Amino acid sequence: MNCDFDQIIDRNKTSCVKWDFNQRIFGREDILPLWVADMDFQAPQAVVEALVNRAQHGIYGYSNSMDGYYEALIDWMKNRHDWLIEREWITFSPGIVPALNELVRSLTKAGDKIILQSPVYPPFFQAIKNHGREVVNNQLRLENGRYTMDFTDLEEKFASGVKMMILCSPHNPVGRVWDRDELDRLGQLCLAYDVLVISDEIHGDLIFEGYRHIPFASLSSDLAQQSIVCTAPSKTFNLAGLQTSNLIIPNPKYRQAFLASLDLTGIHNPNVFGITALEVAYQQGAEWLNQLMHYLEGNVEFLMSFLARELPQIGLIKPEGTYLVWLDFRSLGLEPKDLHKFLVHKAGVGLNAGYLFGPGGEGFARLNLGCSRAVLEEGLRRIKTAVQELA
Repeated sequence: MNCDFDQIIDRNKTSCVKWDFNQRIFGREDILPLWVADMDFQAPQAVVEALVNRAQHGIYGYSNSMDGYYEALIDWMKNRHDWLIEREWITFSPGIVPALNELVRSLTKAGDKIILQSPVYPPFFQAIKNHGREVVNNQLRLENGRYTMDFTDLEEKFASGVKMMILCSPHNPVGRVWDRDELDRLGQLCLAYDVLVISDEIHGDLIFEGYRHIPFASLSSDLAQQSIVCTAPSKTFNLAGLQTSNLIIPNPKYRQAFLASLDLTGIHNPNVFGITALEVAYQQGAEWLNQLMHYLEGNVEFLMSFLARELPQIGLIKPEGTYLVWLDFRSLGLEPKDLHKFLVHKAGVGLNAGYLFGPGGEGFARLNLGCSRAVLEEGLRRIKTAVQELA
């Protein structure tokens, strides 16, 4: 099976957030969108066929997960990440962002301090603020083109009474895949200061050669009881629209509190197509994913070569995982909001503005290279033309 990731598929008029809402989001219709974290690639053919087959059944009543759903997820975690999980640990959520809000609401109290590490996925901030909790920022350090955790600052803030930490692993947008030493050091601090870790690992399958994703809860039995892992097939297999995610919660106290909070919202079961897609993707999608990662690595190499040759003013934080890249535009000397306007109105490309990712994001922008190489090249050429006009 050879997957053609160079194929350009027209997504217009499919109710696609990425392509159909340029005017509403950017104020222009003619934007080339390289922003929101979904890819322009079709899901694995086995998933497409399974969904078509299920649709042809013709009855779409209330649904729930059966044995195959749990077995597929358990086997995937074992085979892909060497992590043995138990069926009772698995809880459903329609998405990781709703889950983060429910976890903050159910496992902390108003006024509690919650740590995150900027520049980071913007909904993390909102999940904390939505429920009257206090954001405590442990900003990542950028050294020699690579981001690291500031453990001295982290421990000082843990000591101030932090109750929870939202960890992004792999990190969105900076592309770090945290290594075992970093995670072990973080884990020991969390145990010492009794900090509950919510580990968003939705990009955990998208790892480049030479790196390995380690689920935070797999580090030790103690950390399994002190952490919750958020996962989904949505980024891995481009299934975000099916709204099927899972939280892996080994600690029964936290699991029961989360489920009780979900019950208050009336959220109970995944939709029938999400169930089908998850099961087939995890059972039959490994080869597709291997080919995807090879293609994405080619896109990273193409991007690095283009910038070095055509746009040396723009820096790149080379990703270790995810299909998102963090571009450094600081040498252009533009204010954060002016940089975003420049990319939209001068270059005609839609990227995620760096300042929205919190402190440390100013002067950066996030680009999604989960697209055909031809589309990526078009976006880069638009940026090059706009930068040349600045001179």
